[in-house]
Amino acid sequence: MTKVAKLTPMLQQYIDIKEQHQDTILFYRMGDFYEMFFDDAIIASKILNITLTSRNKKTDEVQVPMCGVPYHAVQTYLSKLIQAGKRVAICEQVEDPSQAKGIVKRDVVRVVSPGVVVDDTLLDDKSNNYICSITAKEPSVNAAKTLFGISFLDVSTGHFLVGEFVEKDDNPEQVLDQLTRLSPSELLIADSENFSPSLLSLIKVFLPDLCITSRDEDCFLQENTQEILLEHFNVLNLNGFGCEIFTQGVIAAGALLGYVKETQKTSVDHIERLTPIETTATLQLDDASRRNLELIQTIAGAQRQGSLLSVLDHTCTPMGARMLKNNLLFPLQSRERIINRLDAVTYFYKNTAAREDLRELLQTVYDLERLNSRMTLGSGNGRDMLAMKNSLASLPDIQACLQACDTTKLLQIHKELDILEDLYQLLDSSINDEAPVTLREGNLLKEGYNEELDELVSILRDGKKLILDLENKEREATGIGKLKVGFNKVFGYFIEVSKLHSEKVPEYYIRKQTLVNAERFITPELKEFENKVLGAQDRRVELEYKLFTEIRTILAENSSRILKTANLIAQLDFLLSSAQTAHKYNYRRPTIDNGDIIHITEGRHPVIERMMPSGRFVPNDVYLDQKNDEMHIITGPNMAGKSTILRQTALIVLMAQMGCYVPAASAQIGIVDKIFTRVGAMDNLRQGQSTFMVEMSETANILNNSTEKSLVILDEIGRGTSTYDGLSIAWAVAEALVNKNKKGVKTLFATHYHELTELAKNNRRVRNYSIGVREWQGNIIFLHKLVKGGTSRSYGIQVAALAGVPDNVVARAKEILKDIERGSFLEGDGRQQLLRPTGNKEKHPEQLPLFAPPTDPLRTMLEKIDPDNYTPRDALQALYELKALLGKTS
Repeated sequence: MTKVAKLTPMLQQYIDIKEQHQDTILFYRMGDFYEMFFDDAIIASKILNITLTSRNKKTDEVQVPMCGVPYHAVQTYLSKLIQAGKRVAICEQVEDPSQAKGIVKRDVVRVVSPGVVVDDTLLDDKSNNYICSITAKEPSVNAAKTLFGISFLDVSTGHFLVGEFVEKDDNPEQVLDQLTRLSPSELLIADSENFSPSLLSLIKVFLPDLCITSRDEDCFLQENTQEILLEHFNVLNLNGFGCEIFTQGVIAAGALLGYVKETQKTSVDHIERLTPIETTATLQLDDASRRNLELIQTIAGAQRQGSLLSVLDHTCTPMGARMLKNNLLFPLQSRERIINRLDAVTYFYKNTAAREDLRELLQTVYDLERLNSRMTLGSGNGRDMLAMKNSLASLPDIQACLQACDTTKLLQIHKELDILEDLYQLLDSSINDEAPVTLREGNLLKEGYNEELDELVSILRDGKKLILDLENKEREATGIGKLKVGFNKVFGYFIEVSKLHSEKVPEYYIRKQTLVNAERFITPELKEFENKVLGAQDRRVELEYKLFTEIRTILAENSSRILKTANLIAQLDFLLSSAQTAHKYNYRRPTIDNGDIIHITEGRHPVIERMMPSGRFVPNDVYLDQKNDEMHIITGPNMAGKSTILRQTALIVLMAQMGCYVPAASAQIGIVDKIFTRVGAMDNLRQGQSTFMVEMSETANILNNSTEKSLVILDEIGRGTSTYDGLSIAWAVAEALVNKNKKGVKTLFATHYHELTELAKNNRRVRNYSIGVREWQGNIIFLHKLVKGGTSRSYGIQVAALAGVPDNVVARAKEILKDIERGSFLEGDGRQQLLRPTGNKEKHPEQLPLFAPPTDPLRTMLEKIDPDNYTPRDALQALYELKALLGKTS
């Protein structure tokens, strides 16, 4: 920090507070502004685009940089700093300036960072805002791997997750999978050289905008972190949360909770439970598959619109939207739970009136989870309470609508739904319908809620009338017709009587001042009135604030009830949204079982069909099992729809295991444990990986981690290398998948290597399919229909013409193709010719050869072949070379 020659008491106080929060930008409250000084001012002024000034004179030798923002607009400026990845410490006056001796005492009341924001203006209401903590320790049992602990917490909702994974230090796949799946805004790590540098490097690659916060190693000590959790949950151990086997996970969770308590500087009692991350209970999709299937955002542009989530989201509440996203990221593996969801969706699908009535009621429900969090954290305002009141007002009608439902899931919601009537009555009787956002301006509470407050409001509103009433009362009591009540700053309120009527003054009048022609008096009643009037406004504000905080405390004490109700409303909203989507887009209920069959009839891609005119999308059937149809080798031209069929199959399976209806005429889904995709070609330059390297990394992950219960989607393996290498790899991968663990893996494999169709001749579980194409007058028409049987043509030149490649280039490509097919594309020694276009060719006289003709290359090559030492790949390579030589010599 910049050194200064002379420090005022205020600057000294600023520096003392700043020393305790060196990794933050300090918002120092001065009157109606938050001021920043020194380096904070320089940094903030650039981010906020505000004027940077100096606190002292220009002639002073040492300048103090300074900038500020008005307190009433602080959220706007906070948002910009948080989005820039900064942490901000809010420093307020913590004593009454009128009672301060010297400089007013100030302290930091909370620290705002990307992972702990709770204000609606800084949050996406359709997504959780997680902060994450990771710890790592090399286990003694298997020194080759590292034990990672990971924990996620959404302060705005109270969701708290914990997990442990034993993985390779240089490639912790499951840790990275959880990080990319939940996309935290902030990451806590120990400030130590022992933290995995390879993991940190990978995190920065996969989540480049993540705010990384280092904490002292003491914050990650096991005894400290465990004590934080036990004390917070008021338990003797964590067995009740299913965390008894965790060590590093508990450290990560405790460090995270400790950080949140430290930054919020208030109760966080809305964090009520710690939930283990269960990878076996949900359908697993790695980061590549989530990206390739565009579940949450599109590959191009990272936009929500165009993703599966954008199509499925017909929720009415923020809680429901977040639950939909969570269910999309964590589909189920339990048939019972899937069926329970589907039964509820079916009820609303068939009962249109019930669906519409409930959706209309849910439109009036605000974000109860985040409203509850703000009450518990002590930041809820009058508008928040009005939103909560209006939300609770709809609960009785919601409960009444559910009474007629007859499915297991809906009966459970109806039975467990707490309509919170007592809290509604409290809010309805207390909070003013025009309550302001600020808490120190009055007008928060209704008249009739508190007698003392009503009296103060009455005095402020009816002060003049009360004075006239008192004046008339005294005139009647004394018989002095010209008695009047007056006020000045020296004596306050007084009763003035002219000297002509001095003999009528009662004994209880107390003389205050004598004038030339009059006397001024006070009475006990007038003094009491004066005390009420003169401090009425201040007392009203303080009393109203006190009563408001008492109401907020009551709501915070009922946090568990509010959260349970919010969760049930979110579940209901998700089910209604699923039914609405199914009804709107003509989806059908899938049949779910634990078998090995995936049978989809007239399946459609849920996103692509929405981008096309109604009825234009061509549906397709897919049948997979592990007896006769385990792997489909799909050939056909580009743009014909191979990738669409692959993706829609994976999406239909995923939607079915979410408990949703699916875009198909019918679907029988045998529950899968994992979905893997290898789709598209994309360089990962940030990781220093080429297209081919990315492709091989994703393929390796599939081969190593897929099981007989998995679904694998492969699109164009081996394109990033030479033809022979690519074909060899694609062939070997296909063989490995169909033979894995002697059971194989259900696979859809789209390829331009037509040679792969030969696999079906030697393996009864492999089937050949292609995309239907019709040729017409030298052009092709895509039928977009999956048909049995392979194809030997890719129609690449015709597709190039459709894409707008110039005619002369297309014509030249056709000539070259003919030469290649005849084998005349190569010279006698195997070198590539420089072919010339057909047309007017320049004629040259023939020249007799100067040397004897070369030996027969076909015979020469055959003599060199040693069949006993050739691998299948070598044999395939030799076969292609012999075929090329044969064509050249014929």
